[in-house]
Amino acid sequence: MINKLFEYPELERVEKNDVRYYRDSKDNLVPSVTTILSATGDHSGIDAWKRRVGPKTAKEVVDEATTIGTAVHLAIENYLNGLDWDQFNDDRLGLMAHQIAKRFIDDCLGDIDEVWGLESGLVVDGLYAGTADCIGIFKGKPTIIDFKTAKKIKRKDWIEDYFLQGSAYANAHNVMYETDIESIAILMVDRDLLFKEFLIKSNEFKSYTDKWKQRIIGYYKSHEILGLSLIHISEPTRPRLISYAVFCLK
Repeated sequence: MINKLFEYPELERVEKNDVRYYRDSKDNLVPSVTTILSATGDHSGIDAWKRRVGPKTAKEVVDEATTIGTAVHLAIENYLNGLDWDQFNDDRLGLMAHQIAKRFIDDCLGDIDEVWGLESGLVVDGLYAGTADCIGIFKGKPTIIDFKTAKKIKRKDWIEDYFLQGSAYANAHNVMYETDIESIAILMVDRDLLFKEFLIKSNEFKSYTDKWKQRIIGYYKSHEILGLSLIHISEPTRPRLISYAVFCLK
């Protein structure tokens, strides 16, 4: 199943002012995909939830989800690499992670025909970077594949940022390796062990790419690019720098 067609870079992660950056190949700090999405997204729903449940409960819920998600991702990565995946903590969260990972492995990964990379670094110099869960062939097509755990299966219209993240990774891969990835697969298992596949391709992929470009532009209107701040760059120069986001992507 593993077929290492491409040599993916080891990204150097840098935390600066509580923001996640990576170093690109020219030694510039560029924001992560998740940083851009977080800075340009609508947080009204999550903010209202935090106010309703209180900060302590909100943190507990987020930490629990992160613990489960990290354990499940590691198990899937080990399984796809042909390693022992069945290693979990002997507590409630470990048991839950084990059940979810087993559901993925037994029933949800069969359409992955080939794996090119796992936890693979992708970067567009001067623009953004990130790490993709899985890159390979899914249902016969080159695809960015993401594994998601959830308390309950989410509706498609609630998870647009998942598709924008996939689009960001696909476009970075296409820029770096002259590929033509136009497919995103989000594979989700919830705590009731229900499975849902979300598959994005063709025209829908192009629509999410356009939205991703707009999110990049929105981010760089007020954040650093190539070591400079756009708010300190002259008006004639600023649109040319911003348009780089549109030029380099599909």
